[in-house]
Amino acid sequence: MKNSVFTKKIPVIFLLFSVCTFCFAQSASKSNTKSGALPKGYGGVELGMSVDSAKDALKKNSSFGYNGDRDVSLLPGENRTLIETDARDFSRWSYLEQCWFQFYEDHLYVIMLNLNRKKVDYYSVFSSLCKKYGDPVEFSPERAVWKNDDVQMSLERPLVLKYIDLKTFNSLLEESRVEKSAGEKLRDDFLDSL
Repeated sequence: MKNSVFTKKIPVIFLLFSVCTFCFAQSASKSNTKSGALPKGYGGVELGMSVDSAKDALKKNSSFGYNGDRDVSLLPGENRTLIETDARDFSRWSYLEQCWFQFYEDHLYVIMLNLNRKKVDYYSVFSSLCKKYGDPVEFSPERAVWKNDDVQMSLERPLVLKYIDLKTFNSLLEESRVEKSAGEKLRDDFLDSL
């Protein structure tokens, strides 16, 4: 009789141990993604670089298809620069197609890499990122997001890998909200004066 009570407790103990192990693994995986090291870019180009440093890095890595200053343009608005590269014809062996590098005040804060869907698929890239950085903190059919305090990395459909400097991005977002609020107030004042 003692033996049967002990035998009944073994499956319960094993189940409890399995659930605890699974929860610990999930928690460790998510905490690594949120606070752990995420890449700040790809192929020698990293968030935070100046325009000149990024140009030098792009010249060193032919897989981007960088053609020099003709790929650089100024965006409307103060202190904004965009470098757009196209590797589709320039570098046929590249896993990249078009890429965009967005700067604010000579600081690279957004990198968008359009990946070549003929050479790599969404699931392969997603699996590789999960293996390296854990499960995404956000997941939907359109995109998967890995994030820590400084960097957000997302894989978006059809096949775009995006790196964002969160501090710069959030400050620009906040700045645009303040400008919008001031504009809304002026609009309201105008409508009230009619």
